[in-house]
Amino acid sequence: MKKINILRKSSDFERIIRNNKAYKYKDYVIYIERLEIDTYHFGISVGKKIGNAVTRNKVKRQIKNIIDKKVYQKGFNCIIIVGKGITNRSFIEMEQNLIDAFNKLNIIRGEK
Repeated sequence: MKKINILRKSSDFERIIRNNKAYKYKDYVIYIERLEIDTYHFGISVGKKIGNAVTRNKVKRQIKNIIDKKVYQKGFNCIIIVGKGITNRSFIEMEQNLIDAFNKLNIIRGEK
């Protein structure tokens, strides 16, 4: 995932979470903010309940890898909050669940 498509500021996270509805799907809570822009952005939040720093960073890398495999529509900001059950899932299950959630939210345009 390109660095330009990543949300990092806590003010962006707070604004999106406060002003948008949460979509829950298995181990993920996803917030989507629809905008009239020509890009899309993703933010990933992995809490301390998931594990130590090594485990959290591994989960973030895996989610970025999953996000990078698809082409997305433009004009949204997305925050993905990972639940505690993610540690019991294989990478293939994580990928399938996240792609299913994105399909329900109608933000995927195609494959790379």
